[in-house]
Amino acid sequence: MSINYTDRIPNNVGLSDNRRLQRALESWQPNYMKWWHEMGPDGSTDYDVYLRTAISVETDGWANFGYVKMPEYRWGIFLAKPETERVISFGDHRGEPVWQEVPGEYRAPLRRLIVTQGDTEPASVEQQRRLGLTCPSLYDLRNLFQINVEEGRHLWAMVYLLHAYFGRDGREEAEAMLERHSGDADRPRILGAFNEATPNWLSYLMFTFFTDRDGKYQLAALAESGFDPLSRTCRFMLTEEAHHMFVGETGVMRVVQRTGEVMRELGTDEPERLRVAGVIDLPTVQKYINLHYSVSVDLFGQEVSTNAANYFTAGLKGRYLESRLDDDHRLTEDLWPVYAVRDGQIAVEELSALSAVNERLRDDYIKDCQRGLDRWNRALEALGVDFRLELPHRFFNRRIGNAAGVRVSPDGRVVSEEEWQADVSRWLPTDEDMAYVNSLMQRVIEPGRIAGWIAPPVRGIDGKPWDFEYVRFN
Repeated sequence: MSINYTDRIPNNVGLSDNRRLQRALESWQPNYMKWWHEMGPDGSTDYDVYLRTAISVETDGWANFGYVKMPEYRWGIFLAKPETERVISFGDHRGEPVWQEVPGEYRAPLRRLIVTQGDTEPASVEQQRRLGLTCPSLYDLRNLFQINVEEGRHLWAMVYLLHAYFGRDGREEAEAMLERHSGDADRPRILGAFNEATPNWLSYLMFTFFTDRDGKYQLAALAESGFDPLSRTCRFMLTEEAHHMFVGETGVMRVVQRTGEVMRELGTDEPERLRVAGVIDLPTVQKYINLHYSVSVDLFGQEVSTNAANYFTAGLKGRYLESRLDDDHRLTEDLWPVYAVRDGQIAVEELSALSAVNERLRDDYIKDCQRGLDRWNRALEALGVDFRLELPHRFFNRRIGNAAGVRVSPDGRVVSEEEWQADVSRWLPTDEDMAYVNSLMQRVIEPGRIAGWIAPPVRGIDGKPWDFEYVRFN
C-alpha cells in the first residue's frame, strides 16, 4: 500500500475521497504546526536533518532517507494493510468479523483508549524539546529528531481515528491533545510518566529504553483490537517504534561501554575517580535504571483492573501477541500470578487471569527489559568489569497498584519509612548525581567527534558511517 504524497496530508486512507474529514483535519493542521513550533525541538527549525520518511506500509522498502527540515516533514496518516477476513481473536466477540465502525456500546471506552495513547505521543516531544542543545554527537542528535517527528506522526494517527470515527467528541479530544502539556501544573498530560522532566541524555536514553518499551506493549495490545482501524494504525506505529527502543538500548550500551573502558584503563571502580575522568559511574547508571524502570512499570496500571478486564471481554484491547497464546482467549476460568503485599511481605497470589491482563502485559514487559540488561552486562563482562546492572523489584518506587504507598527496596524487601529514607540515596539519583550527569551534557556537533561520556555507535544510520553529517546547520 503506497502512501499518497500529493495531498496536503499524506495518507493511505483515501482522505481525498472524504471531503468533510479532509477539511476537518486540514483545520487541525495549523494548530499542530503551532504546537510543533512552540513545543517541538528547541531552536531546530532551519536544520537539514537526515530523516527517514514512510513511503509505504509494505514490509520491505517502507521508508526512504533524505535531508528534511523538520517543520517540512510530511506527517501523515498511515494504516497497515488490511488482513483479509480478519476476525476478533479474544473476548466475548471472539470469531466475529472485526469492526470497521465503532460499535455504539463501546464508543466511550474506545475513545478513552485512543485518547490515552494519543496523549503520550506529543508529551514525549515536549519532554525532550531542549535535549538537542546538549547532544553528544550528530548521530545522536539525528536520532533524537527522528524520534520526535515520528512521535508527532503517531499523534496524527490517533487524531485521524478521533476525527474519522468519533464526530464532535473526537474533534474536541484532538484539540485537547494540543492544549495539555507535559508537566503543566494546570493542564498536565494524562499519564504521570509523561509529566516527568527529561533533563539530560542519560534520562533520555533510559526513557527510550524503558518508557518507549512500555509503548511497544501498549501498542501491541491495541493492535489486537477488534476495532480494525485502531489495530491497523497501531501495527504500523510499531514499525516506527522499534527504532525508538533501538536508540535507548544501544545508547545505554554505549554509556556502559565507555565507562567500562575507562574503568579498565584506570584500573578502578571508584565512582569519584571515574567522575574525575568524565564518565558516568555504574552505580549512578544503576540508580537511573531504578528510577526510569519503576516509573515505566507504573504505566501498566493496576495489577487487578476491572477496566482492563472489560476492554478484553469487549474485544477492544488484547494481550501481547494474543493469537500466539495457548488458551481459550476468553479467560473466564484461567488464573494468573499477581504480586501483592501481605503481612509485611511480598506474596504471589493466583487470581483471575481476566482481571489480571495488565499484570500479564507487565510480565511480558519485564522479561523484555531483562533481555536488554543481559546484553549490557555481557558488554561489561567482555571488558573484565565485575559490576552487573539489575532490574529492581517490580514493587520498588511504585505509585500505582498493589505497591502504592508501600516502601520496597530494589531487592524486594518491604522496609520501614526510616530505612527507606536512610537508603534511598543509594537507590535513586540524588541531587548531586543529577548535577554531575547534567555537568557532562556539553553539545558536540562536529562530524567525527563525540562526548567523552559515551562510546561511538558500532554503525551509523542507513548504511552511513556513524560520523556522517546527519544534521546540517543553516
